Amino acid sequence: MVQPLYATAGDGTKLFAQDWGSGRPMLLLAAWTFNSSIWGSQIVALNANGFRCVAPDRRGHGRSDMPMAGYDLDTLTDDVAAVIEQHDLHDVTIVAHSMGSIEAVNYLARHGAKRIARLVLVAPTTPFIVQTEDNPDAVPRAMVDAQIAAIAQDFSKWMGENEAPFFMPDTAEVTRAWIREMMLSVPLPVALARRKTISFADLRAAASGIDRPTLIVHGDNDASAPSS
Repeated sequence: MVQPLYATAGDGTKLFAQDWGSGRPMLLLAAWTFNSSIWGSQIVALNANGFRCVAPDRRGHGRSDMPMAGYDLDTLTDDVAAVIEQHDLHDVTIVAHSMGSIEAVNYLARHGAKRIARLVLVAPTTPFIVQTEDNPDAVPRAMVDAQIAAIAQDFSKWMGENEAPFFMPDTAEVTRAWIREMMLSVPLPVALARRKTISFADLRAAASGIDRPTLIVHGDNDASAPSS
């Protein structure tokens, strides 16, 4: 069966998704300002091992439509639901990288786990990254606000000043340039709206309700969501 290239969100936004292979499905949710092309190597490897891979571009990213609204957490999560339902995915393994983890966790809280078999959260920013009285081992609010302000003032400068921890020392410059181009292809208003949504999403209650097997992979030196 030929799968659709686009799903349609509740507000009519067209959501592009790569859909490769056959077998048990895996839904690949990318990090902030990344699009589905980031998953290329993983898709090839997973297809070779008998998995179907569906990797969407978020609204405002890649080949999806770019509406002026809809970058709040619930709408972004409903977009994920539209992709899952319109690609007729069942028994899904969701693999969510970094800020994609908030969509994965919120999806289960908002839409239930009927279609989901398991979760893989890679360098997740869940459940809540902002420091509060009841969340002391997190990032101070002033630091989060300063980072958002720096991105708003000069996104490319901020990237240049902060990219080092996100690459291995031997990462080829062509790869670094590809990532920078991908990130800068997202319009700044979209990047900022999404950054704010993710930065202040408190998913502690949602995370506590997860009832599917979950693998969390998180490095000790993560620069975006430092582990305590």
